[in-house]
Amino acid sequence: MNNITISNLDDDMKFRLQKRAEKHGRSLEEEAKEILRIVLTENQDETLNIATIIEQRFADWGGLELPEIPREPIRTVSNFEE
Repeated sequence: MNNITISNLDDDMKFRLQKRAEKHGRSLEEEAKEILRIVLTENQDETLNIATIIEQRFADWGGLELPEIPREPIRTVSNFEE
């Protein structure tokens, strides 16, 4: 298995990681691996869909209804043979 080193981790982040590890009865390394496992597998089954992402982004706005824009009939195609 490969090793990973995280440099320049600020003191607050390290403290919070240590507290979380203690809470779950794990070492710092085990806690970091568990966090990575959760984050990297939680959305694995979902495909990236821009419409779904936009819908989720504005879901808190409630039942927002946009007015329908009236459409005009398509113009006839120009004939340059005349």
